Amino acid sequence: MFSYGIAVGYALFLWWFSTGVILYLDKRPAHTYRWSLLGATALLLLSLLTLHAVRNTVTPFGAYLGFTAGVFSWAWMEMSYFMGLITGPRKAACPQGCGSWRRFWLAIQTSLYHELAIVAAGGLMVWITWGSPNQVGTWTFVILWWMRWSAKLNLFFGVPNLNEDWLPEHIRFLTSYLSKRPMNLLFPVSVSVSTVIMCLLVETALDLPPGRFAGTALMLTATLLALGILEHWLLVLPLADAALWSWALDGTGRGSTPAAAPGEEGVDAVGAASGRRAAGASSRRARARIVLDSGLRSR
Repeated sequence: MFSYGIAVGYALFLWWFSTGVILYLDKRPAHTYRWSLLGATALLLLSLLTLHAVRNTVTPFGAYLGFTAGVFSWAWMEMSYFMGLITGPRKAACPQGCGSWRRFWLAIQTSLYHELAIVAAGGLMVWITWGSPNQVGTWTFVILWWMRWSAKLNLFFGVPNLNEDWLPEHIRFLTSYLSKRPMNLLFPVSVSVSTVIMCLLVETALDLPPGRFAGTALMLTATLLALGILEHWLLVLPLADAALWSWALDGTGRGSTPAAAPGEEGVDAVGAASGRRAAGASSRRARARIVLDSGLRSR
């Protein structure tokens, strides 16, 4: 059982740390994105090479390597979207008065190219590990993909916690496609189905001898699925989940000023001019009061 505890702890740490790193890099100034994406691309290539190297390795260490490669491959997908490298043909907010179906279609267009990139990457990973005994990395990628789509659909249909503050400024328009509601009908279904599958994975792992490849692989993927379920619950529960990554969210982007949206420059200029006029008027009134007070005292 100790080996299973190690697997659970490793999956928890990798999920928490990799999420924090992505949040931190996403909130940095835009001029740093190229270097972040360059490093992530190198890590993606290394992960794909790792999948190929361990595809026939059926040891606990091989399971850990495959799992890590799957998580790092998914990290590149997340960063490429949030940093604007691969998104979709639509890069504008949802128009006012859109019906549900039109809003859904427009929302798909905001990430269409990215979804196709995920399909291509998933297909490549399936091809690399096809017919091999170690497919942990591929299944890790599939679980993350599945839970991401489930979360996106729940955000579209409506949840109380949208976490819009986590989005970089250049994609903050995505919140116009989301709905804020206490609950939606898809949520209990998605959480229940995922929970049943997670329990089956854990039950199967506990029936296997500990310290072997199969049990370790099942426990790693089951823990990742459990964390995806937890992320679903954080969409509806009044919990401050940002505290988990306060080290990544605090102080980011310091010293940088977000670019103004189209039309905001004129508003800022008018506001600045108004402020200068108000300051000038206040200064004149102050000088008048000083002169008046001096005249009264002289009397």
